[in-house]
Amino acid sequence: MEKLPKLTIPVIVGVILLIILVAKSSVTISSGHAGVLYQTFGNGVVTDEPPLGEGFHIIAPWNKVFVYEVRQQELSEKMQVLSSNGLEIKLDASAWYQPVPKDVAKLHQEKGEDYLQRVIQPAIRSAARSVVGRYTPEQLYSTKRDAIQEEIFEETKKILDKQYVQLNEILVRDVTLPPTIKDAIERKLRQEQESLEYEFRLEKATKEAQKVRIEAQGKADANAILSASLTDKILQDKGIDATLELAKSQNAKVVVVGSGDSGLPLILGNN
Repeated sequence: MEKLPKLTIPVIVGVILLIILVAKSSVTISSGHAGVLYQTFGNGVVTDEPPLGEGFHIIAPWNKVFVYEVRQQELSEKMQVLSSNGLEIKLDASAWYQPVPKDVAKLHQEKGEDYLQRVIQPAIRSAARSVVGRYTPEQLYSTKRDAIQEEIFEETKKILDKQYVQLNEILVRDVTLPPTIKDAIERKLRQEQESLEYEFRLEKATKEAQKVRIEAQGKADANAILSASLTDKILQDKGIDATLELAKSQNAKVVVVGSGDSGLPLILGNN
């Protein structure tokens, strides 16, 4: 076997070192991410320049890049908090959040890569305890879910806006009460519903009775007005008109003039 030329081994070693150097000097940032540059022989985390954006970058081999996802992310939290009267409430909520891209270097420098556990979770839990503690279990169960969701969002956002994290939404998926409290609330709600239904039927019946009384009074008033306006002369005139009309019919009849109690004609034998 022939010996390798004297320059072959140094060339091979040089190529290997060059590959390692290139590998150490390059970084690729994926979509939806940003890179925080750390200068080993400089001032550490670079905060006075924008973070490294998506794509391929060349850096000094002795420096480091910490990659952060800056897209919207979701955190699911199951918490146990106390209501205004001291009862334990289980809250199931989600938070939509993302690091502020331009401040990701400060986030890395001050909070670190585990900022989720250091900042976001404590903020949400603190806000949830504060907000839920203002309401009774009945309010939480029936009418205040949207309100507590909005209030938890506002209180959490105030905290995170100072921590280089953008909070987009808080969603309260479920509020679980102790079974005995839940059953008592449901019974009360059913009773209230039945009471409202009874009041509705009673009001409807009262209005129907009032309508009948008004109609009856109207008829009585009409009859009274009609009776007051009818005189003997008017009745006689109406009787004569009716007799004349009947006399025109083809049916056989006998008309006795002036034989009625009021002097009106009598018609006999009408077939």
